[in-house]
Amino acid sequence: MKTLPEIDFQGMAPRDDLRARIEEKIAHLEKLYGRMTACRVAVRGPGGHHRTGGHWDFSIRLALPDGREVDVTRAADPDERFQDAFFALGDAFRRADRQLEDAVRDMRGAVKHHDAALTGVVKSLSPADGFGLLESADGREIYFHRNSVTGPGFDSLALGERVTFLEEEGAKGPQARRVKPLREGAV
Repeated sequence: MKTLPEIDFQGMAPRDDLRARIEEKIAHLEKLYGRMTACRVAVRGPGGHHRTGGHWDFSIRLALPDGREVDVTRAADPDERFQDAFFALGDAFRRADRQLEDAVRDMRGAVKHHDAALTGVVKSLSPADGFGLLESADGREIYFHRNSVTGPGFDSLALGERVTFLEEEGAKGPQARRVKPLREGAV
């Protein structure tokens, strides 16, 4: 980490046992993802005038490269387990761990991206065999099977009808999936 972690005890005296556990949790996050640039943990106890019955609150902010952040905050939870400082601390760091994992996956490009639908025209249909051919916008012929037609279905298609589809490589060349008519009323 580029800067030392900041641990802020708000409205209460600092506690060495909590500080030590927070530092352990931060070290664990750094082991998972060593490129964190900063970390700030705010600790709010149950309040000064009632030592029992109050809830602990931990807010965590992690700064990552490229201006990304992981920000874990939680509104007061009526769950009585949050009266235990170490339970509330563990919960906050579990949430930070999950958010950090998602951010790292996104930064590494491992997030699933959906393909953009292409448009084409139904060029030929073979109802007995259950397939047809589309002509793509760039003039290529693309095979499709009756099971790949969404909405009203294969039997409702007509020659020359405009459709959208997703293209993939099949065993014998390009094939269309999720073929959908562009007419009004098509689902």
